[in-house]
Amino acid sequence: MCGFVGIWDSRGDRAIDKALLEKMNQTQFHRGPDEGGIHLEPGVGLGHRRLSIIDLSSGHQPLFNEDESVVVVYNGEIYNFQDLAEELKAAGHRFRTHCDTEVIVHAWEEWGERCVDRFRGMFAFALWDRNRRRLFLARDRLGIKPLYYALLPSGQVVFASEMKALLVHPDLPREEEPRAVEDYFALGYVPEPRTILRHVQKLEPGHTLRFSTGRQEPEKREYWDIPFEDNGLRDEAQAQEALTERLREAVRIRMIAEVPLGAFLSGGVDSSAVVAMMAGLSEEPVNTCSISFGDPRFNEAEFAQKVAQQYHTNHQVERVDSDDFGLLDELSALYDEPFADSSALPTYRVCQLARRHVTVALSGDGGDENLAGYRRYRWHLNEERIRRLMPLSLRRPLFGLLGSLYPKADWAPKILRAKSTLQGLARDSVEGYFHSVSVMSDAMRGQLFSRAFRRELQGYNAVEVFRHHAERAPTDHPLSLVQYIDMKTYLVGDILTKVDRASMAHSLEVRVPILDHKLVEWMSGLPPEMKLHGREGKYVFKKAMEPYLPKDILYRQKMGFSVPLADWFRGPLRERVHDSLLGDGLADSGVFDRRFLTSMLEQHQSGRRDYSAGIWSLLMYESFRRNVLQT
Repeated sequence: MCGFVGIWDSRGDRAIDKALLEKMNQTQFHRGPDEGGIHLEPGVGLGHRRLSIIDLSSGHQPLFNEDESVVVVYNGEIYNFQDLAEELKAAGHRFRTHCDTEVIVHAWEEWGERCVDRFRGMFAFALWDRNRRRLFLARDRLGIKPLYYALLPSGQVVFASEMKALLVHPDLPREEEPRAVEDYFALGYVPEPRTILRHVQKLEPGHTLRFSTGRQEPEKREYWDIPFEDNGLRDEAQAQEALTERLREAVRIRMIAEVPLGAFLSGGVDSSAVVAMMAGLSEEPVNTCSISFGDPRFNEAEFAQKVAQQYHTNHQVERVDSDDFGLLDELSALYDEPFADSSALPTYRVCQLARRHVTVALSGDGGDENLAGYRRYRWHLNEERIRRLMPLSLRRPLFGLLGSLYPKADWAPKILRAKSTLQGLARDSVEGYFHSVSVMSDAMRGQLFSRAFRRELQGYNAVEVFRHHAERAPTDHPLSLVQYIDMKTYLVGDILTKVDRASMAHSLEVRVPILDHKLVEWMSGLPPEMKLHGREGKYVFKKAMEPYLPKDILYRQKMGFSVPLADWFRGPLRERVHDSLLGDGLADSGVFDRRFLTSMLEQHQSGRRDYSAGIWSLLMYESFRRNVLQT
């Protein structure tokens, strides 16, 4: 895996500052410690950091075609590159290396912008075609690899694998985007295409950008979307067999590497299934690693150990103590934007552990979104059944009133915590789902933000992100619709961002077989009842894996990758929380109502309310401002 940077002059052939380009490139050293390279010509500068995985002796970047009129910098893996190389050789192209990077430049010569349709894998790349005077940026279909860009007032375009490289450029404005702040405190991350900065964008998954000399504004094109087209399968046994074979193939093509390879093993269904497939494909024991927690509420180590023993893997376990919160400031610098998923802490640790033993690790990410594994999908469908019984014009006032009267009871058993459900029923389908996944509710954000900041938002609400995707969705089935929304928001903005930054911090490449786009297309076409069957999420997947995994792995309650935030904030982090929330940093930002922050903190620390998710969001935002924006 790698990282790249670039500077392009939209107005012509002005010289690119070599020292600046090198400095930008060096900020991503962790993404590619094996070697670096830059290319400069009038109007264009490209930089690259390489983590060598395939064709270790060659494949240096930036990489050129035969006459050096096309040059590319690239981050990712194209798993079908050997087949593409043979096809391109038959068409007359000459190859100097055996790496997947060279396929990109020849594919561009042969197929132009449609080359991305031919690539199977995870990738982000920037390609300069001197003859066409064209800069072309592309990102893989699911957004496994990141790509940031900014259009500067000077007419330059800067782009990179991580936003920290762009922040080096002295002409990049640093103003925050108010809508991104609203998005962040609603969702815990800033969803594509926004970033926390007004002038920096993320290229969305499945999209390309074309820049042409003399025109700074790019032409954006979507080349792929999740189809949710019925694949015709109705027989469960056939679906189980097909799913197993398709998963096995997705795993197989991701096991090609010239460096040590292994897998994350959490003890959950998805990672265990990936390890089971790997074990059947490998003559040698699979290298696996997992994290254990001292707190039994969060510890899945015994389940991971059970799978490791079944498949005789070389299993490594590292215990993370319940007070492993020393990474807080490091995480804010790592992610470049405020990022409130607290499982970033154990994810960082498991990547750190894996890198001691392997350079490439396979993960089970994507199973919950593709096959309806989250419990919130079941709750959403239950709410949808009630919504269908009564029009919104009646539900909104009735359930809105009941929700306002029902007490907030964080301390009570879950069955008695009906306030959120009542509030959700007072909303339409998309708004209700948004409410169910929000880190802070609309009402809480209304109290959190200052009057001045609310005026800046001009009525904007983060639910518009979900509405945008719902309007474009190729399905109106209530389950498929929220899966689609999650795959456009939570999967890419949270899960994949978390894994990319945590793994790249340790120069570890992570491959994600369940997010193979051919497998995703096929899974999206399965009948929804094969995904969520009664109360059982991932139903067809679990049935397919019964010959490979014990039932107590497949059918136990999902635990997640959590940390004890509420206990931290009432104990060892009590003083840190007080200073961060009520100190000058947040007060001076103008974003927050200090009285609400004080009340929020007092209620949490007294045990009357559990505001741990909101407090963590504020801590990460404060740390971002202090460590990244340096305000």
